Amino acid sequence: MSSDPKGSPGRVPAEEWLNVFALVSYIPPPLGEFLDQLRRELVPHDDPRAHVSLLPPRPLANQWRQAWAEVRQTLERHAPFEVELTGIRTFPVTDVIYLDVGAGASELCDIHAAINANSLAFEEPFAYHPHVTLAQDIAHQDVGAAIELAGRRWREFRGRRSFFAEQAVFVQNTVGDRWLDLAEFRFADKNVNL
Repeated sequence: MSSDPKGSPGRVPAEEWLNVFALVSYIPPPLGEFLDQLRRELVPHDDPRAHVSLLPPRPLANQWRQAWAEVRQTLERHAPFEVELTGIRTFPVTDVIYLDVGAGASELCDIHAAINANSLAFEEPFAYHPHVTLAQDIAHQDVGAAIELAGRRWREFRGRRSFFAEQAVFVQNTVGDRWLDLAEFRFADKNVNL
C-alpha cells in the first residue's frame, strides 16, 4: 500500500479510487510475513499485507481528511496493546477463513465502537469480530482443504503468535482492489511496557 508524502494515493489514477475506506493495524514481521506467505499459499492471486481491521471497509459521505481528523481525535485516548492470534476459524455465511483474536479483542472492539460514529458511522453487514483474514472468495468446495492447510501451517509456525498494535493506518480501496495507505497514527506509549 503506497502513498506520497502529502498523504494522497500515489501511482494510482484518481479515477480508480473508490469511495471505500478502512482503518487497519498492520502486523509486523516476522508474524506478518508468515501470514502474508500463508495467504498467498491459500489464495495465489492475492497480494496481501497482514493486518487486523479496526474499522471494516465503508463509504464516506464527506472528504477522507475530515474522517481522518475524527479518527485521530478518538485514537489519542489509546495506548499500544498486545493482539494475540489464536485458532483458525471460518465465518459461516461468507466462507472467509481467518485467525481469531484472543488478547486484544476487547481493545479492538472498544476502538471500533468509538470510531464507528459521526462521519465514519456505517451499518456494517456483519457484527464486528476482530480477526485476521487468511482466505476469502474461494469456492465453497475448496474451503475444507484450505482450512486444513491453514491449520497445518499455523501449527508449524514457531514464532511469536502475538504483536503490539502500535499504529493505525487509514486506507482507501481502488478499482483493482488495491488498498492505498492515506495516513498513519502512532499510538502514544502511555503506561505500556513494550
